[in-house]
Amino acid sequence: MNPGTRAGLPWFFAWAAVGAGFAFGVLAALSIGVYVLAVTVAATVLLVRNPRSGSGVTGIVSGLGLPLLYVAFLNRSGPGTVCTTTLTSQSCTEEWSPWPWLFIGVALIVAGSVWFASRSHRGLASSSV
Repeated sequence: MNPGTRAGLPWFFAWAAVGAGFAFGVLAALSIGVYVLAVTVAATVLLVRNPRSGSGVTGIVSGLGLPLLYVAFLNRSGPGTVCTTTLTSQSCTEEWSPWPWLFIGVALIVAGSVWFASRSHRGLASSSV
C-alpha cells in the first residue's frame, strides 16, 4: 500500500460511515431514520470543513453499500414466508429476496474502494512527476 493511500484511509472510513448513515437513514425513514440523518448531516458538515478529508470522499460510495448488506443478512432465509417455531410458539414473517440487496451492496463497496485506490494512485503518480 502506497503512502498516499495509507494517509487517506482514515478519511475513507470516515466518509464510509457518513455514506452508511445516509443509506440507513433512508432505509429506516419510518422509524429512527430522521435522527440518523440529522447526525449524519452533522458529520458531513464536520468532514467538509476539513480540507484534508477530500482524499477519502469516495468512501461515501462504499458506505452506501453497508446497510444494504445488513438488509440482505436480515432477509437471508427469503424470499417468501419464513416461520420460526419454538417449544411454546410459532411466528411467521414475510422476507424479501436477499440477492438484489447483496449484489448492489457489494457492487457499491467495491466501486468505492476501487475509485479510492485509483484516485490515490493517480494522485501519487501526478505528485511524483
